[in-house]
Amino acid sequence: MTTSLTNDIPRVTLAATAREPAVALPVIGQGSWHMGENRAPRRDEVHALQYGLDLGMTLIDTAEMYADGGAEKIVGEALRGRRDEAFVVSKVYPWNAGRQDAIAACERSLQRLDTDYLDLYLLHWPGNVPLVETLEAFEHLQAQGKIRRYGVSNFDVDEMRTLQAVPGSDRCAVNQVLYHLGSRGIEHSLLPWQREHGLPTMAYCPLAQGGQELDHPEVRAIADAFGVSPAQVLLAWATRPASEGQRDVIAIPKAVQPAHVEANAAAMRLTLDDASLARLDAAFPAPSRKPPLDIV
Repeated sequence: MTTSLTNDIPRVTLAATAREPAVALPVIGQGSWHMGENRAPRRDEVHALQYGLDLGMTLIDTAEMYADGGAEKIVGEALRGRRDEAFVVSKVYPWNAGRQDAIAACERSLQRLDTDYLDLYLLHWPGNVPLVETLEAFEHLQAQGKIRRYGVSNFDVDEMRTLQAVPGSDRCAVNQVLYHLGSRGIEHSLLPWQREHGLPTMAYCPLAQGGQELDHPEVRAIADAFGVSPAQVLLAWATRPASEGQRDVIAIPKAVQPAHVEANAAAMRLTLDDASLARLDAAFPAPSRKPPLDIV
């Protein structure tokens, strides 16, 4: 991978841990939800992830849930001979998140991914297993070198406060949640709380799964003004700098077609001006009261 492709990419920094230095990740990574389901030829999915790596989208997100482990196998195939170029994220089912079960689930994920370690391991959503057990398992996996960081997904602000009381929660690296222009609920309470605590956000479904946002007249008008696609506007919006100017949101869209991979990578360098952001705020206002956490 040539430096010229990646040296100007905006990044989000995950804090250093006792075992790992801080790591700066591209603001747009690659998702794998629905890969491995025969919706597209396997070789096309593998090549898409490899092409994304070439273009600087080095974070690849997957989960044991996706295609019942099939997506992890796609990711593993894409990373053969290139593992050191990627930051790999996977997720454990909440019912597999007990002290021993989480260790076994992680080892199954590692086998499917054909790797010795995960860069980040997430609890996929809150469940009935006590969080203290899950974090103990994560810390055990970290001590073994099988995961480098851990975090959570689909946690709302009250669940983050509950997590905060659990030993080891100070090493939670991210919270992965649904976030896009048409679903701004996290901006009311969760996103401010995470920013107060220096916890980055990973945004899944940043393109709203092809929803009304892509066809909205304001989105299309802004896209035309910048000479980009509506999807690129949505990605630039989701990963826009916070009020302090720092980046703390990573978007993880899925793409299979090479043109879509290229467009996602190019969106990392798109910065929307204040006037465009104001127009999008007016068309898709943030909620004035806290809604339930949006989950897909």
